[in-house]
Amino acid sequence: MVEQKRMSTGSQQVRLRYKRTKREWRPLEDRSCTDMPWFLLFTVFCVGMGSICGFTIATGGAARLVFGYDSYGNTCGQRNEQLEGVRLSGLDHTDRKFVFFLDPCNIDIVQRKIKSMALCVSLCPDEEMKTYQDLRLFAMHNSSELCSYELAGHKYPDLQERFDKCPRLPVPPSKALPVFNRCTPIDISCYAKFAEAVVTFVSDNSFLHRLIAGVVASKEIIIGLCLLALVLSMILMVIIRYISAVLVWILTALVVLGSLAGTSVLWWLYIDHRLTGNETSTKEGKEDQESKEEGARDKAQGLLVYAIAATVFTVILLLLMLFMRKRVALTIALFHVAGKVFIHLPLLTLQPFCTFLALLLFWLYWVLVLLFLGTTGNPVQNKETGLTEFRLTGPLQYMTWYHAVGLIWISEFILACQQMTVAGAVVTYYFTRDKNRLPVTPILSSVLRLVRYHLGTVAKGSFIITLVKIPRLLLMYIHNQLKGKENACARCMLKACICCLWCLEKCLNYLNQNAYAATAINSTSFCTSARDAFVILVENALRVAAINAVGDFVLFLGKVLIVTSTAFAGVLLLNYQRDYAEWVLPLIIVCLFSFLVAHCFLSIFEIVVDVLFLCFAVDTKYNDGTPGKEFYMDKALMEFVENSRKMERVVVCGRSRPKEVMSEGAEMKPMAPGPSSA
Repeated sequence: MVEQKRMSTGSQQVRLRYKRTKREWRPLEDRSCTDMPWFLLFTVFCVGMGSICGFTIATGGAARLVFGYDSYGNTCGQRNEQLEGVRLSGLDHTDRKFVFFLDPCNIDIVQRKIKSMALCVSLCPDEEMKTYQDLRLFAMHNSSELCSYELAGHKYPDLQERFDKCPRLPVPPSKALPVFNRCTPIDISCYAKFAEAVVTFVSDNSFLHRLIAGVVASKEIIIGLCLLALVLSMILMVIIRYISAVLVWILTALVVLGSLAGTSVLWWLYIDHRLTGNETSTKEGKEDQESKEEGARDKAQGLLVYAIAATVFTVILLLLMLFMRKRVALTIALFHVAGKVFIHLPLLTLQPFCTFLALLLFWLYWVLVLLFLGTTGNPVQNKETGLTEFRLTGPLQYMTWYHAVGLIWISEFILACQQMTVAGAVVTYYFTRDKNRLPVTPILSSVLRLVRYHLGTVAKGSFIITLVKIPRLLLMYIHNQLKGKENACARCMLKACICCLWCLEKCLNYLNQNAYAATAINSTSFCTSARDAFVILVENALRVAAINAVGDFVLFLGKVLIVTSTAFAGVLLLNYQRDYAEWVLPLIIVCLFSFLVAHCFLSIFEIVVDVLFLCFAVDTKYNDGTPGKEFYMDKALMEFVENSRKMERVVVCGRSRPKEVMSEGAEMKPMAPGPSSA
């Protein structure tokens, strides 16, 4: 009895292990929280990001940025404490709310900041002052001293220090910025020079001014064309299912004809080179013939190598087209179903807006905190200028690196949330048999599922991308810093490492996207979902290759169509301006914006196609259309499956008929006599 019990418990354990290893996909059946430790880790990281912001506010960095501070470490508009080792610090600037620069046009282009001494004043000069007597009168009448604090206002014209500690003459009229309380010159010509120095490719001042004037004059047209690009992108997402078949077959024909034409041209060049070489060799003398034969032979060998390589490439391409023609039909069917998805789920078109808004708000917060960090820390006196600056020293300087990592991780987290939201909505659409029973707002339901169950999965996937992106960015920074200083070998190694990391990042992005779709289907953890999705993709490798190759190029053609249509409309609307310099920059802005909008919208379409393919692969793997195992797929995909089965039956029948004939012939033939028959 004891042995039987042991055997029964052992068999139960084996069954449990078998169930664990042979776990089936169960779409939308069970929901549970996934990757909770990573959610807690991401929460702690975000708390750290908020703590950096709180630290900058508590230590006065935010106040220094907003209200401004002088060159002695005093914050304008408030009472200050004495800083150790800094003279003229600890002053009461309650009545001095504005920052005034003695030489506002003294700009350090490398550090991108004003090198001039800064003072807190009670009023910005609104009129030009050409002499020190004007400075004295302004200080006496307005109680706003524009020279250093230790100089008396009524003695400005007679002091020797006026050349170093008073503003540079003439003092231009200025006005205070609305929020940051900086006295800014009304005439910004010096800042225009700074902009021209930054934009190094513009050397003609009049050309730059004409470009800016063209943008200002055409701002209404620019806004209208940007809206046109937005509308065209939304329309293309719906109608692409009707034109995808035409685009795919046109693309296939162009690729085949292009490869054949290129191969033919290379062979023609090779033959023509051989013929012309023989003719010239008979006409020329023996001395010239020996010197040129060697070069002609090298050229002929090079053309022959190129022609052979092109021939091999063309043959491989034709074979791939022959074997992948069925997969191209699957791509067309997926595009057709994706268009239906956008009709049933119109709120998917708002996903780029929501993602862009979330990224924009986070980037604004990140830049603001980064500026806070620039005015936070211990007071340090600059040895060159003698001015007081605030810098992070010791362990506090690592806060900037922490903040930089947060930029990458949280940005990737927001993009991953978009992918998970789209995947959840598409999975709900695909695995709902009766489309009339879809939730009222599948997008909102997907967002709620994401927030309730799968934030940890998204945090883990985005962290993996961050781990790959940080080394690539560091290598790119090192490559830019060492440009022109490193040898050829080091430059080649750096570029190879950057390229490898970029390829790895793209592969992980694709795998992460499918892992999010698998999580939306099965509610499993990130690693389990990534493994399951990887197995499905490997089993359908040829289909994946066809969808990525053909589908990506079709979407690229869609982007080109939107950009060219918007650019054509821009040329028609801007051609009334005779000077090309007045409309070339607005047209470039419109083309860039239209490409960005098309990329954002069609990337959503690409995500929908990829998720549909994963759902289709799961559906065909675990269902066969029999009672109890009915398909979930759309009619277009069902037609593709039926056509594929018909082709398989024809192939199987064609293979089985010769075997039947051979078996019948073997039965009719008598057995050959041998030694055993005797």
